Amino acid sequence: MGLLTFSLHVTLDGCVDHQEGIADDETHAYFTHLMDEDGAMLWGRMSYEMMASYWPLVTRGGIEAPLPGSSALALALDRLNLIDEYKFLVHPRITGHGPTLYQSGLPATRRLELLSAKPLRNGTVAMHYRRER
Repeated sequence: MGLLTFSLHVTLDGCVDHQEGIADDETHAYFTHLMDEDGAMLWGRMSYEMMASYWPLVTRGGIEAPLPGSSALALALDRLNLIDEYKFLVHPRITGHGPTLYQSGLPATRRLELLSAKPLRNGTVAMHYRRER
C-alpha cells in the first residue's frame, strides 16, 4: 500500500475553518497539483455533503473535479496511527476561534521530519512533513 498523506489549509493558530484561508489562484493551484499527484482521496461526510450540494454533476460522476479533504476524518485516521505524511498550507492569519484540527487531542505526540517548505506569493507557506516512526 502507498503512503497516506493528509493535506489541509490551516491558520497560524490552528484554525481549519475553510472560510478563514486565502482562496486565490495560487492556493487553488497548489491543492490542484496535490490532488493530481495522488492516487485516491478520502473525505468525511460533512465535506462530501458540502461538495455534493455545490457540484452535483461531480458527485454523480458526470464530470471530473477535485474535492477537499475532511479534518474530522483525518483526525480519526491520525488517532489510529495511519497517516504517513502531512502537507499543510499555513495561512498568515490568526483567527482567534475554531475549529482547530487537534482540539480534541491525540493519544501521543507526533514527531515529524520536514521534507520541504515553500513560501507562496500570497504569504502562505506550503509545508510537507513525514511522520517519524
